[in-house]
Amino acid sequence: MRKAVEKSVPTNHQRLVHWVEEMAKLCQPDRVIWCDGSEEEKKRLEQEAVSTGELIELNKEKLPGCFLHRSAHNDVARVEGLTYICTCKKDDAGPTNNWMAPREAYEKASAIFRGSMKGRAMYVVPFCMGPIGSEFSKIGIELTDSIYVVLNMRIMTRMGQAVLDALGSDGGFTKGLHSKADLRMDRRFILHFPEDSTIWSVGSGYGGNVLLGKKCLALRIGSWLGRQEGWMAEHMLILGIEKPGSPVKYVTAAFPSACGKTNLAMVVPPEGLKRKGYKIWTVGDDIAWLRIGDDGRLRAVNPESGFFGVLQGTNSKTNPIAILTMRRNSIFTNVLLRPDGTVWWEGADGEPPTEGIDWRGNPWRPGMKDEDGKPIFAAHPNSRFTAPISQCPTYTDKMEDPSGVPISAIIFGGRHARVAPLVYESFNWQHGVYVGAQMASERTAAQVGKVGEVRRDPMAMIPFCGYNMADYWRHWLQMGRKLKYPPKIFHVNWFQTGKDGQFLWPGFRDNLRVLEWILERVDGEGDADETAVGYVPRSDRLDLTGLDLDQASMKELLAVDRREWLADLKLQEEFFAQFGDRLPQEITDEKDNLRKRLTT
Repeated sequence: MRKAVEKSVPTNHQRLVHWVEEMAKLCQPDRVIWCDGSEEEKKRLEQEAVSTGELIELNKEKLPGCFLHRSAHNDVARVEGLTYICTCKKDDAGPTNNWMAPREAYEKASAIFRGSMKGRAMYVVPFCMGPIGSEFSKIGIELTDSIYVVLNMRIMTRMGQAVLDALGSDGGFTKGLHSKADLRMDRRFILHFPEDSTIWSVGSGYGGNVLLGKKCLALRIGSWLGRQEGWMAEHMLILGIEKPGSPVKYVTAAFPSACGKTNLAMVVPPEGLKRKGYKIWTVGDDIAWLRIGDDGRLRAVNPESGFFGVLQGTNSKTNPIAILTMRRNSIFTNVLLRPDGTVWWEGADGEPPTEGIDWRGNPWRPGMKDEDGKPIFAAHPNSRFTAPISQCPTYTDKMEDPSGVPISAIIFGGRHARVAPLVYESFNWQHGVYVGAQMASERTAAQVGKVGEVRRDPMAMIPFCGYNMADYWRHWLQMGRKLKYPPKIFHVNWFQTGKDGQFLWPGFRDNLRVLEWILERVDGEGDADETAVGYVPRSDRLDLTGLDLDQASMKELLAVDRREWLADLKLQEEFFAQFGDRLPQEITDEKDNLRKRLTT
């Protein structure tokens, strides 16, 4: 095996070469292939994947350069229950993470990795999160036996020989090992070793578990590194908003799943605001790395270079920019294949096709039901598209700026039927950290758990924070003290419902009306009333041009009901109690201050 590896090794980084040899000895692949990121390599891998059935080439005229992939039926989403933070001390992982001792984790996973790549190739994928050469960026190496992973990593990261050149002969890197193994649930682990800067993923082929640059490095390992090195890795979109005659202002936003993060990252101005000439620039839809710039402002980069987006419900009305982005050079996962070689999913444009091959690979027609009488979906609800961000119509080359973009506002959001108003501004940075820390969403019918049950998801990081969340909040507070010009912090809620159960706010592109007020507040303008929870816009301050929404509805959208907030405060206290003495005193102070404001 040593000879096979050395024969085509394109680096003189001896620690890297030794590690690849060691992992190859464990996994026993037939061959080791170092990826260079070239177009020739891409075409060769695509052809090989098509020949084995790992990919299906789609209609070359309607979807040029696009492919369909079907994952195993038991492997269609992230597995939070099998995702572990492996630190020497359990308390360093904290109560919101699954923990396993590093020695135990290595032993359990090694038993599954051993011989897992027999009959397969091991691909060595050098990748960079963030622009190559930027102080923001981090280099990783993923070893994988999946061509699907290689081709996705090529889209989602800067990948190939240029990364090895930047790594040099002794640069630091995160070690990532992945094997599909036998895809059994009882032999599946997603393991993070932050003290070793190592990620092991075995037994899965689903993107969220196996694209190790994404949630694994960019958030779980990234958040750990950020705390050690003085920066932040966040589950946030980055959006630029340009108004004629004014410089572009950039905001970040953190929402839990099913709360519209990708839609907001690609928002199209509503008809009523087009007259103002707004332009939207998409820097990223999922992850932000944040550092304090030399100018004393918080600056952000998107460490990724592509989108790995949910398809269900995505169409030309809900997200026209995403539809345009994925029309070429994209990979579709777990969707319906039409007879003409195009794809479809529930909520896509147009009527359902009269026939096709569903995400499981079976013939499908509208109205089909299983043996229990339940509808058979054409596409899996968590079906995905992977597309280069450079194809996005609202793409900006600022994404490649090694110094990042300056952030004017941070926006948190959740799904509340009644409690949180449409938008409010925190009183200051410390209060804003508390606003993010108490973030929550009510479960929907599409999620596991009781409908309406509140799930706390601070900063939308519950599944992704790589260490104790109490320490994470302390890091946020420390970062704020170092900022000369801290961004203003806001909270939004697009999901309030009236007595009839219908949404009061139209959402989607009309959310830009709320962002307009947020930017006015950044500029020291925009009238607001001080409430117990923060500054709320006056009901006549949002531009509702072209929107059929009366003042009574606006008043309801912006109302702060003290009884509902006091009831929610009890749930907040229960959540914070699990962190014990590790909880920062500032969080306790803000919680107590909120109670005083609500009761006086």
